[in-house]
Amino acid sequence: MLKLRLSRGGTKKRPVYKVVVADSRFARDGRFIEKVGFFNPLLPKEKKERVGLEAERIKYWLGQGAKPTTRVARILGENELMPMPANGNNPIKAVPKKERNKKEEDNKEAPKEEAPKAEAAPKEEAPKAEAAPKEEAPKAEAAPAEEKK
Repeated sequence: MLKLRLSRGGTKKRPVYKVVVADSRFARDGRFIEKVGFFNPLLPKEKKERVGLEAERIKYWLGQGAKPTTRVARILGENELMPMPANGNNPIKAVPKKERNKKEEDNKEAPKEEAPKAEAAPKEEAPKAEAAPKEEAPKAEAAPAEEKK
């Protein structure tokens, strides 16, 4: 499957990416079919040197069935080469990892505690069913009293 994706270049802590068309089985920084642009995340968003794209070639590859990765799709959407993808919603991402792990452990223990509750629930429902006819009986007795008046 063909992908439009970023291939990392640059030095340590100074990344510069090439936007490339590659087979999805190839390594991220490995073999690619064609370079169709570049992306420099270190530059401010306002500068036009931050992103450079070959619009005609990208449209060609999209027509051939190449699928962009999420980041490349956003870059292409910002440059109006394709519709802007919808923003994802990952509320867990904002929670610190230590707290996430605690919540996961709590969730794993919770089903063990819920199982006895599930067994207790049918027992609780049975008395409610017995209580319901008792409540209906006084209503039936009250109805003839109203008729007598």
